[in-house]
Amino acid sequence: MSQFAINLLFVGASFALYIGIAIWARAGSTKEFYVAGGGVNPITNGMATAADWMSAASFISMAGLLAAGGYANSSFLMGWTGGYVLLAMLLAPYLRKFGKFTVPDFIGDRFYSKGARITAVVCLIIMSVTYVIGQMTGAGVAFSRFLEVSSSTGIWIAAAVVFIYAVFGGMKGITYTQVAQYVVLIIAYTIPAVFISLQLTNNPIPMFGMFSTHTESGVPLLVKLNEIVRELGFQDYTADVSNKLNMVLFTLSLMIGTAGLPHVIIRFFTVPKVADARWSAGWTLVFIALLYLTAPAVASMARLNLLTTLYPDGPSAPALNYAERPDWIKTWEQTGLIRWDDKNNDGRIQMYNDSPAFAEKATERGWAGNELTVNNDILVLANPEIANLPSWVIGLIAAGGIAAALSTAAGLLLAISSAISHDLIKNIINPRISEKGEMLAARLSMAGAILLATYLGLNPPGFAAQVVALAFGIAAATLFPALMMGIFSKRINSAGAIAGMLTGLIVTLLYIFTYLGWFFIPGTNMLPNTPDNWLFGSLGYGISPLSFGAVGAMINFAVAFAVSAVTAPPPKEIQDLVESVRYPKGAGVAIDH
Repeated sequence: MSQFAINLLFVGASFALYIGIAIWARAGSTKEFYVAGGGVNPITNGMATAADWMSAASFISMAGLLAAGGYANSSFLMGWTGGYVLLAMLLAPYLRKFGKFTVPDFIGDRFYSKGARITAVVCLIIMSVTYVIGQMTGAGVAFSRFLEVSSSTGIWIAAAVVFIYAVFGGMKGITYTQVAQYVVLIIAYTIPAVFISLQLTNNPIPMFGMFSTHTESGVPLLVKLNEIVRELGFQDYTADVSNKLNMVLFTLSLMIGTAGLPHVIIRFFTVPKVADARWSAGWTLVFIALLYLTAPAVASMARLNLLTTLYPDGPSAPALNYAERPDWIKTWEQTGLIRWDDKNNDGRIQMYNDSPAFAEKATERGWAGNELTVNNDILVLANPEIANLPSWVIGLIAAGGIAAALSTAAGLLLAISSAISHDLIKNIINPRISEKGEMLAARLSMAGAILLATYLGLNPPGFAAQVVALAFGIAAATLFPALMMGIFSKRINSAGAIAGMLTGLIVTLLYIFTYLGWFFIPGTNMLPNTPDNWLFGSLGYGISPLSFGAVGAMINFAVAFAVSAVTAPPPKEIQDLVESVRYPKGAGVAIDH
């Protein structure tokens, strides 16, 4: 059986499973559509939450970013993991006790204002649409390679599958589909990692293999990797970061952005009671850890495998002849995600740090510039091929990569749909709408969101993880502060919350668009996106657009407290509500407002 047929079998079987589950668990009421009826088992919900949270960025891009940047890119790992702990401890139980369907629902009621609800909806939609771009892009990357179609066609296929199981199944269908997707993606991620760890270190546990001895050279694997990248002009894989301010802010932005993700927060409303929400959060951490403890090992081993393939006799010896390149390079070249440009016309594949600092050494070796461009998003997907693993493993990782993208896309699209149908239409535009009418509005909103996500996925502003990082920055600067202040401060009023969210959103978007292009149109940025041009760049501590969400959050907090201090305090019943949410009296039963 050909590799294409195997890939098609694995991917097709997974699609049939997802659609079958959606048909079986089709939502029959608004409560089932929004929160799966509120009766999901904590372990089941933990698995579904893990799949919802571990997006294409986690499965596809994170290891690629770590492979490209080493320790310098570990902020993604620390920020996303730490953020979930923050969400589980500081927000989830209290929001579950409040007993509402959505994040704008909480903000609208807590800040007793339609304006606050509308502001939260706007922030949610901007964040979720930005986030879902990365999922559609990731799905396109996976489809383009494994089903041998264009990336654009892959995105349309992904949109069709999500449409079938999300529009009809709602949260109920999505929950059980995400359980299946988690099983698929975690098996797909760990099995190749075990194979590769055994090949390189004789250790079957990847997270331990990363710190074990590299079998061929007899030195620790990370030491071997450092030697190779240093010889090619890159900084050591384990090198420290010079701009620690930016790294701290970026990690913080990812953390509080994670804690403000509405599609993850809504998951804690699907369990029966507050205690179940806590158990669900704990199980989610277990399921997330299985992938996140493996990702650094996958990254380091992928980087080592790639470079030893290109320089089989070491970096100081001639590079691989292009005519002798392995089949996996030929395959990925067809997708356009690997490109080779023979700059010195020697027929060999030189890959090195094409920078002024390494120019003299490169000239001595007869090199005329880096010749190989490898998209970071392909390393995890290409890992089995690089390591010559069996065909069925390649088919499995194809299904896993697609599952990761679709699971998070479905959660985000549901968050958008709920915000429009429940928070805008039901609570503001037409409060007397029937349940049947609200269900129709929810499904139409979901369909419209899928079409918008598909369009934006066809023209993404960057590779998956970078786009996702921008979404986390927006969530950090807008929703997270409002949620924190809504739970832990009785003094913050509606005027303060609205002013804080709007200020955080505007300031963050202005900073991002200044360096990354207005409305993500390439080439229209006001200033070059270089560290020297960033805020504090002249001091050597420039704040990246991807890190600015933490600054936006601080501004949000400051504005909210300042405005609340000079305006009337919240009504007594709202202050009592905050008190009742914070303290455990009656915590086993959700408050119904």
